[in-house]
Amino acid sequence: MSPSDISRYPVPELNSLPEDIQQRILAVQKKAGFIPNVFLTLAHRPAEFRAFFAYHDAIMEREESKLTPAEKEMIIVATSAANGCQYCVIAHGALLRIFAKEPLLADQIAVNYLHSPLSLAQKAMLDFAMTLSQSPELISQDDYESLYAHGFDDEDIWDIAGITAFFGLSNRMAIITSMQANREFYTMAREPRE
Repeated sequence: MSPSDISRYPVPELNSLPEDIQQRILAVQKKAGFIPNVFLTLAHRPAEFRAFFAYHDAIMEREESKLTPAEKEMIIVATSAANGCQYCVIAHGALLRIFAKEPLLADQIAVNYLHSPLSLAQKAMLDFAMTLSQSPELISQDDYESLYAHGFDDEDIWDIAGITAFFGLSNRMAIITSMQANREFYTMAREPRE
């Protein structure tokens, strides 16, 4: 994939980037086996790259969070699908398949989470995330009460909201940059592991 196939904006050469950004990208490449295009696209603006990934790490890797990695990815896939973000549905769909160990779940959630094999608590979580993503002005105490009834507390609600809000930003940046998903994401974890 050439740089022009990744983004409508210039994609910098890896060796031209500041050292901290190079190190971050190379660490991801070592772990994943490839460089996800989001890193190359956002490297166009190094200060924003740093801010983006600092907030990403703060919400997605918060040690105190009771949400599982799969539940976090469920939020991203459902809201990204509603926002029409192809990149995030494909990339985070792959991560959801990995974390949930369910090769069909990401596609089911992307099409319609209400018809997906989720727990009632997970559906309540996604109901809240979808309302916040699509019609935030409609959030009311009833939404909180629904989450409380399913065992979520205020810190969990902050986690759900932070992920929803952050990926709303991510979705919009992916769309305006015409960011394309790596081919590797399309087939990743499509077959269950033995």
